[in-house]
Formats: sequence, structure tokens, C-alpha cells
Amino acid sequence: MIYRILIIFSFFCHCFIIAFSQQKWTLETCIDYAVKNNLQIKQQELNKQYSKNTLLQSKAGILPTLNGYSTQQYNFGRSVDPFTNDFTENNVRSNNFSVSSSLTLFNGLQNYNTIQRNKFNLLASQYDIDKTINDISLKIASAYLQILFNQEMLGIAKTQLEITKQQAERTAKLVEAGSLPHGNLLEIEAQLASEELQAVNAENQSALSYLTLIQLIEFDSAAGFDIIKPVLPEINEQSLNITVEQAYQEALKNLPQIKSAEYKLKSAEKGLSVAEGSRSPRLSMSANWGTGFSSAIENYKITDTVFSSILAGYTQSGEDVYNYNFDVEYETETRPFEDQINDNLSTTLTFSLSIPIFNGLQTYSSVSNAKINVLNQQYQLQSVKNQLYREIQQAHADAFSALKKYVASKKAVSSMDEAFRYSEQKFNLGLMNQIDYNIAKNQLTKASSDLLQAKYEYIFKSKILEFYMGNPIKL
Repeated sequence: MIYRILIIFSFFCHCFIIAFSQQKWTLETCIDYAVKNNLQIKQQELNKQYSKNTLLQSKAGILPTLNGYSTQQYNFGRSVDPFTNDFTENNVRSNNFSVSSSLTLFNGLQNYNTIQRNKFNLLASQYDIDKTINDISLKIASAYLQILFNQEMLGIAKTQLEITKQQAERTAKLVEAGSLPHGNLLEIEAQLASEELQAVNAENQSALSYLTLIQLIEFDSAAGFDIIKPVLPEINEQSLNITVEQAYQEALKNLPQIKSAEYKLKSAEKGLSVAEGSRSPRLSMSANWGTGFSSAIENYKITDTVFSSILAGYTQSGEDVYNYNFDVEYETETRPFEDQINDNLSTTLTFSLSIPIFNGLQTYSSVSNAKINVLNQQYQLQSVKNQLYREIQQAHADAFSALKKYVASKKAVSSMDEAFRYSEQKFNLGLMNQIDYNIAKNQLTKASSDLLQAKYEYIFKSKILEFYMGNPIKL
């Protein structure tokens, strides 16, 4: 029965995965899915939770401590009773109960600075998550555009292949009719085979680009996975009006890696304050309440009194003198537990002041290391800024280069397209040989490929610049 249930459950899960994978994916849905499933992001979220717990612990550190203690002790043979301080030969059972509390009143503001440091660490961890999301989003956008590029390249390859197939069929008929030599058919069949290989390679590249995207978003299966082809905006030759400095200044305000580095620097500065606080005197207060019980503490109960007199002598006048004795008989019993708890109550309140004088250079070392950490974080912040500026410079240069390449390729495709039509007409009329016709066709194919490459490269680089300006990644 359980086996059947597992089979049915697995079947429905499989159907759900297939149905889910067959939906059309946009760039936004790809990014959302990756954010929910990417392991790097999940690890960063664990780091954030760790920082949150550390902050909570530092906040709780300013509260007084409260602890309860309880002991039960057995003494055999001669021992000192802990409550009467008398020697006893009997076996003694004793209990101790106490509650203690302590509170740091002043320690050079170390607790306060520790809380502030952990706050900055928590903020930095959140920005680290955002940085990871941004990095993955850019990779997904690049993979998404690569699919679109490869699909268009596949379309060009299939179009060229179809033209060559039509030419091969026409040439075969002309050779069969004796209008063209058999060598022309062999040449175009060789060209057809070459273009079939190019179409297969383009199809393989398209499949590989899909696989790259699927792996980036951590999706389980490639079966039925497909993307939506967005309507890409027309490229305006005058649209690249963002300067490097503009993009950089906006990126300093928006990008999480800058915010993370800034908060890590602030955390290091608070860490220095914590280390310097160890030079300050430490004032603390403690309180203790305690009581106990001992089986050696006894109550005495008189059971009988015996009066007796003994003649001790005579007075000078002859009267009798007696000594009188009182014998008291009594019983003992262990004093009740409740009574002893009340009798043995004790409360103490203690104030202590600790002044650091020499502790093996531990304070000096911790302060020195904290200063080094501050300096290191300052270098790290500047390094992140420098890296960001270089990335923006490169993206701007790549976008400008791609735009110029796009403009030139667009003109080249227009010219090559006209030239190819003219060559095709000449070839159909028998005024151009197969080799020259193939050259014209290959030139058109290469120009179209260059145009597509420049187009998608410009779109991606311009999207990066927009991303640096604070705009979300979307197509």
C-alpha cells in the first residue's frame, strides 16, 4: 500500500515538474527562480541569520545575569557541620540553595560599541546578499541574451541553408537538362553540406546556451524549458549618452558592494572602540541570596524533670545544708526543613572595581590589531570603488564599441544584401560561377552575424550601465 502511494506521489511530482518546465520563461521569472533556489544566496542568508543572532546576543549582554544553584551533600564520619561549625561524628546530609545575579555597570562602553559593531555587520551581510543576487542576475541576463542571439543565428543559418537547397535543386535540373556541367552540381552540393553543418552547429550552440541558463537558475530539468522572446527596443545611434562619471556616481549610491564595504569599515571602527574600552576600569555589581539545611541541626524537647537533694553539711548553728540537683531528660529531633530554610537565609550585595594595570600586553595587542583591521577595511572600500570604476569604464567602452560596430554592420548588411541579390540574379542567369556566388553569400552571412553580435553586445552592456545607474535588469 505504501509502495503504491509513493508511486502515485512520484508520478504527480513528475507531472508537476513537466508542467512547470513547459511554461514560457521571461528574464524576470528566471531571476526570481534563481533567487529562491541558488545555493550561494542561501549561504549568504545563513550568514545574515548568524549576524542577527550575534546582534541579539550582544544586546542581551547588557542585561543582568540570573542563575540558581542547588547542592546536596553527604558527610560520613568526623566532619564540620557547614551551618553550626561544630564537629560531629554522625553522618550529615546538607543542602544549599542560592540565587545569584551580576550586572556590569561600566566597562568602557564595550557593550554599547559591541552592539553597534554587530548592527553594522548585520547590515553588511544583507548587502552581501544583494551583491550575490546582482551578480547572478547579470549572469542570467547574459545567458538569456545569448539564447536570443543563438536563436537568431540559427534562423540565419536555416535561411541560408534553404536558399542553397533551392539553388541545388535548380542546378540539378539544369545539369540534368545539359545546360550546366556536372561540376557545378558538385560545387553547390559541397556548399550545401557545409551549410548543413553550420546549421547543426548553430542548433548545438542554442541548446548549450539553454543548458547554461538552466544551470544558472538551478532548475532541475531541461525538458520543455523555453524562454519568451521579448520585443527588444530599437537601437538609437544617439542613445549612449551616459558618461562614465555619471554612472560611477550613481553606482556609489546604489550598489550593495559599496554599502557592504562601508558598513564593514564602520564595524571595524566600532571594533577598535571595543578594544580601546578594555583600557577602562570595570565596575560591576553582584547580589546573592542563599539558604540551606543540615541534618545535624537538632531541636531539644524536655520530657521529664527530676529534683533531688543531698546533705552537704551544717551551719554553725547546727542547721542542715543541702545541695539540690535538677536532672532534665530530653529528646532530640532534626530541626524541620522549612524552619532551617528560614533560619539560614543570607543576602549579599557586592560592588567590585577592576582597574587594568598589566595583562601581558593583551590590551595593547587587541587595540593594535583593531587599528590594522580598520586600515585594512579602508583599503578594501577603496579597492571595491576602484574595481567598480574599472568595470563601468569597461562596460562603457564595450557599449560604445558595440554601438559603432552595430552602425557599421548595419550599413554592411544593407550593402551586402543588395550585392547578394545582384549576385543571385547573375548566378541564376549563368553569368556568375558557383565560387563567386558562394563568396557573396558567405559575406552576407558574416555581415549578418556581426550585426547580431554587435546588437546583443550593445544591449547587454547598455543594460549593465543602466544597472549601475540604479535601474533593475529587464528586457
